[in-house]
Amino acid sequence: MLFIGLDLAWSSRNNSAAVALTAEGGRAQWMAHAERLGNNEEVLAFIRQAVGQQPALLAIDAPLIVPNEEGARPVDRQITHLFGRYGAGCYPAYRNRPGTCTRGEAIVEALAEDGFVQNPHVSRCAAMRSVFEVYPHPAMLALFRLERTLQYKARPKRSLYVRQRELARLLAHLQTLSSGEPGMDMPVSVIRQDVSALQGTRFKYYEDLLDAAVCAYIAYYAWYWGPAGYRVYGDLRYGYILVPMTEWLRRRLTQQRAPGHSGEAAGV
Repeated sequence: MLFIGLDLAWSSRNNSAAVALTAEGGRAQWMAHAERLGNNEEVLAFIRQAVGQQPALLAIDAPLIVPNEEGARPVDRQITHLFGRYGAGCYPAYRNRPGTCTRGEAIVEALAEDGFVQNPHVSRCAAMRSVFEVYPHPAMLALFRLERTLQYKARPKRSLYVRQRELARLLAHLQTLSSGEPGMDMPVSVIRQDVSALQGTRFKYYEDLLDAAVCAYIAYYAWYWGPAGYRVYGDLRYGYILVPMTEWLRRRLTQQRAPGHSGEAAGV
């Protein structure tokens, strides 16, 4: 079984990153990666070369269903309501947004020709060929028991030193997955990167690569645990996001739940 994580830039003018894992049980091996994918053809070529005719789950960090012309999707608002207090709110996706946030729809449409079905319902350890939307920041909260998201993204007044420190923390957390359930092994070439020496485009390439690794692990985690290991927020009509779910995160969400309001929509 193969698991692809794709950190898809909303515009093909920016680079995307992808990671491919292979696993048959409780441990995944890092099979391939790319840090500088450009247009849709390059993205699709990586996926097709990695997957071939095998069953695979593809987790994409980008909007895959955007029916609204303006405003935010209901799922964007819901994720922000639940996880915004931890720094994991969503950027609103809408069709009239400058640039484009509908690129994921074109990728999904092209993959349908290869037998991929957009389906966030992942059956436990089943052979599937599915693609679905994910968001790394809530996933990191769940998988690494974070009190707040890691601050490695470029923001006004956020120094390079802070971003380097926080990206190094993400790398350290990813390395702990080698002893997790399920486990994921990372290549030495990725692990030994000196994050403190990165800046500019080199920093961005590595940041995108680690985000793609998180996406790939989300796909693997959802497959390994099945429905008990994730929650789908939103729906296939207005947009959705699959988030890994752990007992720790369930307790946190229960504690913050307002009386008479569940804080969670029904799954797709």
